Amino acid sequence: MAAVLTLQALCDYSDRETAEAVRFDVRWKAAIGASLDDPGFDPSSLVSWRTRIARSERPYRVTGAVKTVIGQTGILPGRRRRAVDSTILADAVATQDTITQLVSAIRRVAREVPGAAKQIVAVCTGHDYSRPGQPKIGWDDPAAKDALVSALVNDATALVAALAGRELEEPAASAVALLALVAGQDVEPAEGSDGRDGRWRIARKVAGDRVISVTDPQARHTRKSGEARRDGYRAHVAAGPDTGIITDEKLTKASGQENSDPAVAEEFVAGEAAGTGRDVACGPTGPGAGGRGGDGGSAYGTGDLREAIGQAGHQAVIKPGPLPAAVPGGFTVDDLTVDEQAGAVTCPAGITRPITPGRTVIVGAACAACPLRQRCTTSQTGRTLRLHPHHHLLRAARAAWAASPGLRQDYRAHRPHVERVIARVATWRGRRVKLRDRGVAQNHAWLKRRTAALNLQNLAGRGLTRHGGAWVLAT
Repeated sequence: MAAVLTLQALCDYSDRETAEAVRFDVRWKAAIGASLDDPGFDPSSLVSWRTRIARSERPYRVTGAVKTVIGQTGILPGRRRRAVDSTILADAVATQDTITQLVSAIRRVAREVPGAAKQIVAVCTGHDYSRPGQPKIGWDDPAAKDALVSALVNDATALVAALAGRELEEPAASAVALLALVAGQDVEPAEGSDGRDGRWRIARKVAGDRVISVTDPQARHTRKSGEARRDGYRAHVAAGPDTGIITDEKLTKASGQENSDPAVAEEFVAGEAAGTGRDVACGPTGPGAGGRGGDGGSAYGTGDLREAIGQAGHQAVIKPGPLPAAVPGGFTVDDLTVDEQAGAVTCPAGITRPITPGRTVIVGAACAACPLRQRCTTSQTGRTLRLHPHHHLLRAARAAWAASPGLRQDYRAHRPHVERVIARVATWRGRRVKLRDRGVAQNHAWLKRRTAALNLQNLAGRGLTRHGGAWVLAT
């Protein structure tokens, strides 16, 4: 069954498609060691096996077995370069609008919280939540829609208030917390209201960490740019760019600082240094060390990640992000002289100001008569800037990138390899993979199986075989 689940993740099959492949596809029978006349199993068996494995002491046993194979082949030792990237995978649920979420969240509280159904009847007056379907209003009438939104938000807040102070166990507590979140994430006070009069409207902007469905509360809305908006989860991977072997992976919510590219990359760096569950040799880089620390896009160029990479003994090959100027074409923070030891900053006009404990520099009134003011600030009160805690690392990285053609060539040579790895993770036979499970835990387990299967496929293409009781590569 471990082999079946691995093949399922590789081929992106549903449970029914997987059961049919085991029953009718000779290739699958050979791969899992089944006889030609093996009758197979019911698709529901896969649900049972995934649950059993998830609750076991070794929920990622497939990944561990494949890492053992990778270690025996010797494909990674000496190859210390790691490239990291991420992609958004579509979730398994439909994105719900604000009204649908509010109604569904209140109904969920009625199902999960003991006695909540009576509380809803007592305090919720905007809609009959015992009736199935959407509220009956004129959906083309903006005033009717705003009135419904106000009624639903007021019902939600009244219900949360009525249940406040009760000691609830899971999943009742989660249902109430979800209702409180949904009631506030998509709405704002109506025009001319401060919210205390109970008048609300759907917000004119999308919440940055929006829950997209009460069916899967961990699926999130995110965006790569102002136009490219996506819903789902974020899959992070680290790989050896010269081999395509995936050395680490993690599936997270699509948004949130703790789920960002640099935050997860820091975890990958720490994992490599600790050697937890890995068969790779990791050590200092530089002359004769076999590679550089890691390749990443500019989204990974944070000071915290650069510090983590440096402390682990690696060298970061990360394209610095663009440096904004207060005035287009004017001075940037790199045009200032920063003296960390003296705790002071000197601007291009020679004006020196102290760095406050909060890392703020206030030039203030000295800008009024400065001949360089038009190239520095448009503020009437003079320029104020905030220095990053890792300003010295970020500034050095920008200087190195500008001065070193070799660094830029190194980036361009190896960055595309991890993008190909990401494409293999996120697509199958020309189409984007769509997650089939709900929640981070189940989808993370799927990602672990998929990367294990992709690594096996990679090794098979290199002539993976058994020799002398160990796994070796023929090529």
